[in-house]
Amino acid sequence: MGRTLFVLLAAMLLAPLAAAQQAETSAQRDARMKWWREARFGLFIHWGVYAVAAGEWEGKRVPGVGEWIMEAGRIPASRYAALAEQFAPTRYNPDAWAKLAAEAGCKYMVITSKHHDGFCLWDTRQGDWDVSRTPLKRDLLRPLKDACDKHGVKFGLYHSIMDWTHPHYLPRRAWNDLPAPEGGQKFDDFVRYLHAQVEEIIRNYDPAVLWFDGEWESTWTTEHGVALESLVRRLKPSIIVNNRVGKARGGMAGLSKPGERAVGDFGTPEQEVPGRGVPGIDWETCMTMNDTWGFVRADTNWKSSTTLIRTLIDVASKGGNFLLNVGPTAEGEIPQASIDRLRDMGAWLKVHGESIYGTHAGPFHKLAWGRCTQRPNPNGATLYFHIFNWPADGRLELTGLEATIRRARILGTDAPVAIDNAGSWPVLRISGSPSNPHATVIIADCLGEPRVAPIRFKPDADGTLALHARDAEVLGHARYEEGPNRDCIGFWTNADDTVFWPIEMPGRAAPKYTVEITYACDPSTPGSTFAVEVGEGPRSRVQAVVQDTGGWGNFIAANIGTIEWPRNPERITVRAITKPGNAVMNLRSIRLVPLRDDKEFR
Repeated sequence: MGRTLFVLLAAMLLAPLAAAQQAETSAQRDARMKWWREARFGLFIHWGVYAVAAGEWEGKRVPGVGEWIMEAGRIPASRYAALAEQFAPTRYNPDAWAKLAAEAGCKYMVITSKHHDGFCLWDTRQGDWDVSRTPLKRDLLRPLKDACDKHGVKFGLYHSIMDWTHPHYLPRRAWNDLPAPEGGQKFDDFVRYLHAQVEEIIRNYDPAVLWFDGEWESTWTTEHGVALESLVRRLKPSIIVNNRVGKARGGMAGLSKPGERAVGDFGTPEQEVPGRGVPGIDWETCMTMNDTWGFVRADTNWKSSTTLIRTLIDVASKGGNFLLNVGPTAEGEIPQASIDRLRDMGAWLKVHGESIYGTHAGPFHKLAWGRCTQRPNPNGATLYFHIFNWPADGRLELTGLEATIRRARILGTDAPVAIDNAGSWPVLRISGSPSNPHATVIIADCLGEPRVAPIRFKPDADGTLALHARDAEVLGHARYEEGPNRDCIGFWTNADDTVFWPIEMPGRAAPKYTVEITYACDPSTPGSTFAVEVGEGPRSRVQAVVQDTGGWGNFIAANIGTIEWPRNPERITVRAITKPGNAVMNLRSIRLVPLRDDKEFR
């Protein structure tokens, strides 16, 4: 059947179902999404025969993440198949996995039923590239589903659309040396196979979430995505599906591209947290604990428990979910480093969970010292302030908050927190030391709706305008990075991204300013050009070239020229012009220093 005929038949057959799905009201959607929105924290599990290789082939480390080793190493499919004969997870304890997830505070779990190599963790009726080839010949999904039900963890499945070993999948890899089908490859035959497998896993395991991936190759179309999502919803109307079922995902940032037909229920940022909240859109950040998804023996670059807990807080403060990954070994063991971090997260959530579960994005775009989540109450809102940077002077300014804080205390204790509502905005006053090494939480009752006024940055007493990365607005993929040798705008890999600060200049500004910028750049990628702008005229911008500073964490301060001040500028913008390397720079701060030492211009 040709592609055109497939599309026409799919449209005819699925039109009634599509109309029914479109009839879902906002209230019905809210009811369907309720548990997922309240969950906030889930466990991702990447597991398959690639765990046998553990990142190595023929005694050599293969660059890249573990589950991609077949493609990264260009391993012939016939030789890769031998991994199944060595995949014997005799130490697999599904009850222990589900119990660990529950104790870590995860409300749901998503495990790979099939990754891009096509190997299935259950005995599929659609072929034999599955657990039937392994020494134990066991269904690995059913006992985990049952254990999740026992421990109160919602069960979900990841299922790859891309399939490197299926005979009819296109594009066919050059290193796939398995026999090609007689009569040539027919992608429609692969689509039927995929639909049959999806029906199997829904009927067999009743997943609460279906997490698709591998949709980006050109053979998978918008029409294919619509048809697959329609099949899923017909089989289980209450299921929650990610946006990778279709073609609208905008790269690793994971949200749907403007103008594209979006399907699925939530966006999927990968290895990153959006710079700010995305009101009205459900999204979930998926992230590794180290550098790889599937198990890689040599990967010991573990994120700290503090980093993971603060990432969970950051995600919740912006209204998203956090899906944190573990990669079990071929024997069926979750690495001890992963277990330790999950237990640390569970211990923190046991005390502070009410500040995460069921909360909404906080009203603050930025807090210099931490994050905020909220939930409504009859008198206004309950605010949860997560303190990352304990203030030396004991003052936590709630910058821009146009509301009154009635009472506050340290969550998990009876210790009250002093409140000062006399100034432009409330100030919380704390003393002593943090009650938790990862994040201390203050719970506060806010009278009325917690509105936060936009903040504009002003010059200091001598007229200098100092602007820091942590206070910047970012449009695009780039984002603020915290931590040692960071504290900057990083991940600036797209030349279309811009960074800006809203400003306010009381009185008259000086006519000219020198522009100083503090940044870092790795030796592998210097040479980007960028501009600092305060207006549209050519004299209201200065252009410079990023130099090699010796590393992403080695910051230098550079005077890049002078700029003329326009009338009443509203923002200062840094934008890339060219990007010959992998990234523009890591931007820490901008300083504009008046050239005239004249009180008239202060």
